[in-house]
Amino acid sequence: MTEIKTGVAGWSYDDWNEIVYPSGLPASKRLEYLAQFFDLIEINSSFYGHIRPAVGKKWCQTVAAVNPNFIFTAKLNRAFTHSPMAVEEPTSAKTIRPGPTDEQDAKAGLDSLAERGRLGAVLIQFPISFKRDDENQAYVGRLVSQFRRYPLILEVRHASWNSEEVLSWLAELGVGLCNIDQPLIGRAIRPGAQATSAIGYVRLHGRNYRQWFAETNVRDRYNFLYSPKELEPWRERIQQIAEKTDKTFVVANNHNLGKAAVNALELAAMLEGHKVKAPPSLVSRYADLKPFSLS
Repeated sequence: MTEIKTGVAGWSYDDWNEIVYPSGLPASKRLEYLAQFFDLIEINSSFYGHIRPAVGKKWCQTVAAVNPNFIFTAKLNRAFTHSPMAVEEPTSAKTIRPGPTDEQDAKAGLDSLAERGRLGAVLIQFPISFKRDDENQAYVGRLVSQFRRYPLILEVRHASWNSEEVLSWLAELGVGLCNIDQPLIGRAIRPGAQATSAIGYVRLHGRNYRQWFAETNVRDRYNFLYSPKELEPWRERIQQIAEKTDKTFVVANNHNLGKAAVNALELAAMLEGHKVKAPPSLVSRYADLKPFSLS
């Protein structure tokens, strides 16, 4: 059967204390704690700074000790996917400007995971301002060539990329397409169940329309809790994706106050057809999780 792993994006959130994490848990123990409940975590920090190889090695050792089935996925650093002035100018092939050591540094960090069999995929995430045109598509092709040694997933958020031509092109490249849930504002790409490589990928960002473009506190953007009813269509899509792939990774990114952990566990229970182990503090905080939890 196709392997489906469900997890969260990131783990270094102070607002998860006493919600996801038990009271008094040291920050150094957060990853180890989460690996008891999830088989997958998407590394969010690699978007902001390259993974230091010694740190990547330590992460692998940490999860191996508690969960031999655990896999990381990792965001490609923003130097390759966002304008350094993204707040002021649209991101495009013209405005993305990686530095002279960014490729070397990115690969060193990713290799620290891949060499230990813990890297499931690398996510190449572009913002909604990155629209499809010949120049931008050619840039994606060059980026794929640069990072070809890793399993790659492309996340694009603008509807101009939603075409059969793009899907065929990605399939030829062997690059997976990320299926996303996001507020449907303007030409935001709609939910789908696409699979263009042996790896399927889903990311749930929440539907916080009011604060999606919040500038004061970016965390507020992800302040959204899916109801079980809202997750049900995604359960169906994930199963459709899994029928076409060898592995499917499902990541909840609505991380505010632990909501991603709630929804990832609910989806895991829905997909597996039985209750799952969950952090007791999380079950106490969110009543909707109780029917899906062994706690």
